This record gives sequence, structure tokens and C-alpha cells, in this order.
Amino acid sequence: MSSMLSSALRNLPVSSAWAAGALARSLSCSSQFQAAVQPKSKKTLGKTGVKNVVVVEGVRIPFLQSGTSYADLMPHDLARAALQGLLTRTSVPRDVVDYIVYGTVIQEVKTSNVAREAALGAGFSDKTPAHTVTMACISSNQAMTTGVGMIAAGQCDVVVAGGVELMSDVPIRHSRKMRKTMLTLNRAKTLGQKLSLISKIRPDYFAPELPAVAEFSTSETMGHSADRLAAAFGISRLEQDEYALRSHSLAKKAQDEGLLQDVVPFKVPGKDTVTKDNGIRPSSMEQMGKLKPAFVKPYGTVTAANSSFLTDGASAMLIMSEEKALAMGYKPKAYLRDFVYVSQDPKDQLLLGPAYATPKVLEKAGLTLSDIDVFEFHEAFAGQILANLKAMDSDWFAQNYMGRKSKVGAPALDKFNTWGGSLSLGHPFGATGCRLVITAAHRLKKEGGQYGLVAACAAGGQGHAMIVELYPQ
Repeated sequence: MSSMLSSALRNLPVSSAWAAGALARSLSCSSQFQAAVQPKSKKTLGKTGVKNVVVVEGVRIPFLQSGTSYADLMPHDLARAALQGLLTRTSVPRDVVDYIVYGTVIQEVKTSNVAREAALGAGFSDKTPAHTVTMACISSNQAMTTGVGMIAAGQCDVVVAGGVELMSDVPIRHSRKMRKTMLTLNRAKTLGQKLSLISKIRPDYFAPELPAVAEFSTSETMGHSADRLAAAFGISRLEQDEYALRSHSLAKKAQDEGLLQDVVPFKVPGKDTVTKDNGIRPSSMEQMGKLKPAFVKPYGTVTAANSSFLTDGASAMLIMSEEKALAMGYKPKAYLRDFVYVSQDPKDQLLLGPAYATPKVLEKAGLTLSDIDVFEFHEAFAGQILANLKAMDSDWFAQNYMGRKSKVGAPALDKFNTWGGSLSLGHPFGATGCRLVITAAHRLKKEGGQYGLVAACAAGGQGHAMIVELYPQ
């Protein structure tokens, strides 16, 4: 597998440094899990006069394929379980938490402020404010940075941030014609008025509006965008399948070795306790090759095997000022440092957020790509990841699309998503950002690095990147 992917990427028009270096490295699972090395000595990114914001702990309930064990629950049930898992893991007193922020994408209308409902269900005081944010696949990233801003501004000392998504039960609406008729019917005063309205209902009124993972501005599904992106960057079906197999293989290795420390068990009401992600399924190139294109038919290259699957799950993270954390006796895991948000054309560059955000956050932090010890990038599609890596390593793309003089370069694969990614672990839209950050912190501790870079794309042509710095051990 490693030689196939490395060879395929060498044939792409990227720099010799990328071809001869990072992508030529072996991708075997065993090479990704070596013993922790001695920490490197680098400068800290703390700034004079700016509060240090730290991650004390981050957890998530197991990410499950939609339609499985969480199918009968509601989003706030999952978020509540993540909050309770965080409380159990940290023993933080509920009344110490100043604010709660949650991210979500497809909202349940009955619990539109899911942060508040989950917080109340988890036993937090009704005096603790909570709000919900949405920014597509970077919703929990936005929740985290909202908390960072509150702490840095001196408004709070302790914030819980997280995200949740339940794809097993998404809202399905009546058609607009039927909704309008029903609302008008509700205001009708006489039987005659009601009968008149009912008589106007036609069979097509009953056709439901099914949700789709599509862009409102372009009416294009994300899968179609991924297929076009892969074609534009010359990413083959073989490369995408091989990268997806890498993700599942590394995730299985990490799961078996107990490296996914952020996962907390969840006793599903009326069912067994769920203890691990259920979407990690290493296959074979032969089996993956049998699948038909999922979006652009019959010649597309994006399939169910090289795409992230519809996922249910929730995450939660305890964020504090460093001063408060130490006063309470906690040993933080990492500092949350510089971050950026970017926005591009939602049609042709929908999924290129990491390529745009990475050089910006590095410049903001005063770092170079070689300073980064671990990379955690959101894997929406294998083709999307490979296109971003290629874009990052292209002078032409940097000059013609990013307004930069030269490329930033691409990460070495032996530092990149080595415990799996969204393709294998799952992608609950609103919850993934917290998983990326806490995984980066755990990898830094195990591997002896100091800086991690987290990046993700999002619907709407947006993206996010953040620098995570290991807390001194």
C-alpha cells in the first residue's frame, strides 16, 4: 500500500522535496507507532499581556455510524453524555464552569439551543449560560475559539466547549406549500374557512423535503465537489482508496493499542454500553475497488469507501485560563495558541480550507511547517485531503489563488493523522473539531513534540486552523 500511494503521488506535479521526502516514506502501521522521543526544545508561543488558555481535558462518546446504537436518541442526549463523561474524567465542580458553548450543524428544532438543553440534562446550574454555534464541519472549532476569546478577554475563567451531531434522525419537512397551508389553517376561525383551505391541498403538497448535504448557494452536494476537486488536482481513484485504507489501518492500530484516550463509554438507554468507535473497518484495495462512484456517475472517483460516513457523536472539552487551572490543581494537556478562519469560493474551492488556513496560522504564530511535530487534518474525503496537500505544495497554486509568493509545503506523512482520521473514526459534523485538538495534544505528549497544527474544511467554502502547544511536562 505504501509504495503504491507514494508512487502515485510522485507522479503528480509536485516538488521533488515532497516526492523524495515525505511521501516516499513508508506508510506501514508499525512505523507510525514508535516509542515516545525526547521533547524538542523550542520557544513557547505565549504572548506578553495575553492570558494563556489551556486545554485541561477533552472527551468524546464513541463515534458511531448513523442508524446504529444511537438511532433512537436525540442530539441533546449525546451532548449530555459527552458532558457527563467530561465531568467524570475531570471531577470539575459544575458550578465552577462559567459558560458552555456547543457546535452543531443539522439542528433538531425542539432543542435548537442544544448546548443549553444538554447542560441542564448533565446537571449544570440553570444559572450557567450556554449557547450553540453552527459553522458546518468546523462548528466545534468555533465553539472552542469562542471559549478562548471569552477567557482571553477576561470574561470567563472556565469554559466547556464541544459539539454534537445525530445523523440518524435529521428533520424532514413538509413541502413549503403544505407548511403554508397548515399555518394558515391554524389561524382560520370558522369551519368554512378551514374546509376551504383543506380543499386546496393537492397530492404534491405531501411530498417531503428531504435534507441533503448540499450547498445552498450552488445546490451541489459535498461529494460532487470532492469529485471535481480530485479531478482538478489529478487525484486518481487508486490514490484515494489507498489513502482511505491507510486511515482505517492506522485508526485500527490506535484503537487496539488504547491510544484513543478521549473516548469515554456511554450506556445507551435500553441498550448495551458503547465503548468504541464502530466505523473503523480496514478493508482491502480489491474490495474497495469494487465499489461504484457515489456521486459523479459513472466516471467519478469518490466512493463510499474513500469518503467519511454519516456519523452520530458528541465531544466536550474543558478549557481554562492557565492561572485558574493551576489554582485548581489541574495539569493542563496543551495550550491553545494562534488560530485563523478562512473563506473561499463555495463552488470550486469548497474543501480547500486547510490549504488556505495553514500558511496563515503558521505566519501568525511565527512558525514554519518544519516546526510542526504533529498534524491533525479533517478528512472529509480522501480526495479532499490529497488535493489540499498538493495545493499546499504548489508554487503555482500559491501564486495564482492565494496571493503568496511561494508555497508553504506539505506535511510529511509520518507526522500526519497517524492515529486515523474522519474517514475511519467518523465525522459527526459538529463534534469533529474537538477530536482533532485533543488528539493533537495526546500525540504531542506521546511522541515528544511541542507544536501541533489542526486544520479542517467546512461547507460554505470555509476553513479553520489552530496551533496547539504541548503543556510543559
